[in-house]
Amino acid sequence: MTVNQILNAKGKNVYSVLPSNTVYEALKVMGEKNIGAILVIENTELKGILSERDYARKIVLKDKSSKETSVHEIMESTVFTVTLADNLDACMELMSTKRIRHLPVLEDGIVVGIISISDVVKAIIEIQKDTIQHLNSYISQ
Repeated sequence: MTVNQILNAKGKNVYSVLPSNTVYEALKVMGEKNIGAILVIENTELKGILSERDYARKIVLKDKSSKETSVHEIMESTVFTVTLADNLDACMELMSTKRIRHLPVLEDGIVVGIISISDVVKAIIEIQKDTIQHLNSYISQ
């Protein structure tokens, strides 16, 4: 299964904020959209990613104000990405080795989607269900 197949199943919605937005504004969007991370995009260029973990570690634990802190101050600017053609194994390997939970999907340098560890796990479970069903029908013949 490829990243493109995952996005076709889950949708290609991309939610983003500007680096100049406040962390509070970013959290508000994350809450409204029920997402655990938001991309930071400026002029179609991926600048970073902001996650709930970043908020907890860089705002809450450091006693900063989310209404006074800009996204660019705490976002992760080193963002690992995948393409539509990448497969699940490549995504799992990247997420596992880099200890990340979200992968923006780029096509010609433009963000066309994002997948999470949850999306990848769901896809793997579906593949395993199909394999089990195929084996059961083979055994029953």
